[in-house]
Amino acid sequence: MAASNSGIPNEIPAKKEDEFNEFYTEVKEIEKRDSVLTPKQQIDRLLRPGSSYFNLNPFEVLQIDPATSIDEVKKKYRRMSILVHPDKNQEDAERAQQAFEIVNKAWKTLENEETRAKCMDVIEEAKARTDHMITEKKKKLKKEGKTIGEGALGLLDEETDGGYRHAIWVMTMKLFADMERRRRELATRDVEQRKRKREEELSAEAQAALEREWQRNFEESRQSRVDSWKAFQSGSGSSSATKQKKPKKMKTFKPPKTKAESR
Repeated sequence: MAASNSGIPNEIPAKKEDEFNEFYTEVKEIEKRDSVLTPKQQIDRLLRPGSSYFNLNPFEVLQIDPATSIDEVKKKYRRMSILVHPDKNQEDAERAQQAFEIVNKAWKTLENEETRAKCMDVIEEAKARTDHMITEKKKKLKKEGKTIGEGALGLLDEETDGGYRHAIWVMTMKLFADMERRRRELATRDVEQRKRKREEELSAEAQAALEREWQRNFEESRQSRVDSWKAFQSGSGSSSATKQKKPKKMKTFKPPKTKAESR
């Protein structure tokens, strides 16, 4: 499968269908050959290319049918977790730890009634969509006057036992991928909303702090302002009294001094 470990593809491209079918067949042949793979095989299976895509399906991780009872699921989980446990695979402990965490997550998902119910809803929707797809294919072939087999529509590839299960499996993977993509989008949106809300709170807190500081300074300077005003008022009253104009003195006429006549 050409899906990357970091991303979740929306769908399996048509040009990769043959490769996908080949991979699916290979996986199922291995499962038939040995229902409990060796530790190395299990680690390789769980960490294969596109593992982040396949491992979204907990039934695929534990290699069980969705109808398996919870008791049997628990038994399968215990056997598989022992196989891939890092302590049992010290020569490849890092990859074993990753595989162990994948197995543990799958079990936690199926152990919880709510999350298991959601997984079963995905399986049921995959079946319904597959049945609808088969019906639409038949309608299209009939409308085009095409036949499969002699004199009748016959069976589509998806109507054979293996083909039908394969189609449901592919649709199940697509639905799990869609569900994971929506979860990530909601998580990203929630983070952004929380960040924006926190920024608004910090801005409001900073504004409130400035207003409190201004009010404190205003109150602390109140008495100083009152004293300054009183001093101004007192100063202006005394200065007005001292600034009253004094009456001008009348200038008196002084005759010139007489000089002694010289002979």
